Amino acid sequence: MSLLFDQNISFKVARKIQDLFPDSKRLSDLRLSGSKDIEIWEYSKTNDFCIVTFDPDFIDLATLKGSPPKIICLRSGNTNTEKLVLKIRSQEKSIKAFLNSIDTAFFELK
Repeated sequence: MSLLFDQNISFKVARKIQDLFPDSKRLSDLRLSGSKDIEIWEYSKTNDFCIVTFDPDFIDLATLKGSPPKIICLRSGNTNTEKLVLKIRSQEKSIKAFLNSIDTAFFELK
């Protein structure tokens, strides 16, 4: 499963974690910028992506529709790219465990 970063997350994040999550993409990489949440949801489900977002609406979708796709909701508020990269790196094992779990639809990264 690959990570798909929402449009509000810097392109630098996906680039700086390629060694941990090699197939990470941004919505813009897939020409999905400006897409509705449900369209992103469906694309991610079909193409085995986990959505990484600040948008809690995706957790609502996970609650209503279940998984896949999985959702990583960033709860760190406004943060810079470097801090976000460090947070992802520091929680690599937890993120990978979440991605491999079969019974959890979303993960909050604080």
